[in-house]
Amino acid sequence: MFGNISFAHPWLLLLLLAVPLMVAWYITRHKRIKAPVHIPTLEMFGAPTRSSRELRYHLRFALRCAAVTLLVIALARPQSKLSREEMEIEGIDIVLTIDVSGSMKGEDFKPNRLEAAKDVALRFIDGRKNDRIALVEFAGEAFTQTPLTIDHNILQRQLSAMRIGLLEDGTAIGDGLATAINRIKDSKAVSKVIILLTDGVNNRGSIDPETAAELASEYGIRLYTIGVGSRGDVLYHDEYGRPFHSRADLDENLLRQMAENTNGGHYYRATDKNSLNEIFSQIDKIEKTRIDVTQYRQTKEEFKPFLLLALLLLAFELLLRIEN
Repeated sequence: MFGNISFAHPWLLLLLLAVPLMVAWYITRHKRIKAPVHIPTLEMFGAPTRSSRELRYHLRFALRCAAVTLLVIALARPQSKLSREEMEIEGIDIVLTIDVSGSMKGEDFKPNRLEAAKDVALRFIDGRKNDRIALVEFAGEAFTQTPLTIDHNILQRQLSAMRIGLLEDGTAIGDGLATAINRIKDSKAVSKVIILLTDGVNNRGSIDPETAAELASEYGIRLYTIGVGSRGDVLYHDEYGRPFHSRADLDENLLRQMAENTNGGHYYRATDKNSLNEIFSQIDKIEKTRIDVTQYRQTKEEFKPFLLLALLLLAFELLLRIEN
């Protein structure tokens, strides 16, 4: 019943220590005042009795202690968060959608673009303990590496094992996004997010990226697109280890438009590993803030019943005092 109750000012509950002190003082005082005098009468052989006056005296003190307890609880401002348990169950569902095409071997990120992206994504997953996360990879085709799961150990192992060359080469951005949408579209989570990372131009696949972005918007999915790659020629090594330079194209206008077509989506550009890490940190903060705001708006004050009952007890105690 009280599992979802918290206090705005919990330190005020220390005032409850005054109640046992009141009781100790009352018992000591009562023993000192009441000096028993035994008169030899036949009543000594009967059961001991208490006068109604003495009972009212004790009752008034008990009412006073209860009222003080309730007033302290009211001052501490008990609050209930009606959606807290539900929020922890649903959390945020996230699909990491990562480009594994040949151009991700570019060494402008250390040791290369894909390995840098994997390293940053692993740290991002570590910070999302209560969220379900899925992993989709794409090149000339798209593939679900891991469906939505709360088991982040499996997810991180699959992410670490991601390699270039296992899928047909090319950059099918639309197919990658569509696959991610299929993994998350039926989710009942508070927030549905797709993070799509690529370094190229859409040149393969059967689904247009803009159409896929519109579909994401219809399902209430927020899309963060990340374009990776420095501007200018980039160092690569071929299959025999020979170095060469190439300029990888990046369609920033497309990625920006895709993100902006979803509610609250955003496009980021990462030119090195540090900026990529900062981008994931920003997304992490944004999504955590959304949940915090939702929880805060559903907080309900619960001090009024405690305050009302305390006042009623004090009023009753006052009536007993007047009758005396």
